[in-house]
Amino acid sequence: MLKFTKMHGLGNDYVYMDAIHQEIKEKQEFAKFVSDRHFGIGSDGLILIDKSDKADFKMQMFNSDGTEAEMCGNGIRCVGKFVYDKGLTKQETITIETLAGIKTLQLTTENGKMKLAKVDMGEPILEPEKIPVIAKQMPVKDLNLQAEDKQFTFTCVSMGNPHAVTFIQEEVKEFDVEKYGKILEIDKAFPKKSNIEFINVIDNKTLKMRVWERGTGETLACGTGACASVVAAILNGYTARDVTVHLLGGDLTIEWNETDNHVYMEGPATTVFEGQIEWK
Repeated sequence: MLKFTKMHGLGNDYVYMDAIHQEIKEKQEFAKFVSDRHFGIGSDGLILIDKSDKADFKMQMFNSDGTEAEMCGNGIRCVGKFVYDKGLTKQETITIETLAGIKTLQLTTENGKMKLAKVDMGEPILEPEKIPVIAKQMPVKDLNLQAEDKQFTFTCVSMGNPHAVTFIQEEVKEFDVEKYGKILEIDKAFPKKSNIEFINVIDNKTLKMRVWERGTGETLACGTGACASVVAAILNGYTARDVTVHLLGGDLTIEWNETDNHVYMEGPATTVFEGQIEWK
């Protein structure tokens, strides 16, 4: 029997497990099992918290289809809450090793619990071969792709994982994200597939966003996607450097700092329930 905690960041929900004190076998198959909303626990994926020889903790993330992903902005805030609330650390500044590098979290705590986390997401990656995306210019701001009856213009950014951001005129709440997202995710322009963000610009301090996540489908929020969308908006001259991003699950505050070129993301993390699950 394996102990787990169900958590979410703005509705982007994952199953979190302590991999320091328990062994999880066949991780990719296990991720698919626990993510199933009918036969498992139900989630957008699985996140394991383990020891690290480079940082305070290591985060390993799997999408609901079992594929391993580099990073999750909403997920890493929940990792901060997991390790602090469970007493694995009492530090309010912690480092987390991910496949997208080491990320630093500044925790806001109250009565022994984490309430908010501000994450240093590092510098955005704009080189097409590193995102990766098949394009010649840098930054990639005018990637035109066709999906069914619509043509989209994308700005491409990596926050440790690939994002393609498109600014649309239609009301994003009414937009058919599934229809176009599942086609665009696997476009040949994206060698490792891509997360797809559909954005309305509200004003120079506010974006509204929906996201089709690579390997999962539409989710209620995506932290790295919100960061990439703000970078894309700034590159296109749409917003200032401090932006509130409205997602289906709630709001994130994103800053692309001009001094150090780092992107900072601040938002909440929530524990839903805990339990045990049997696995071979």
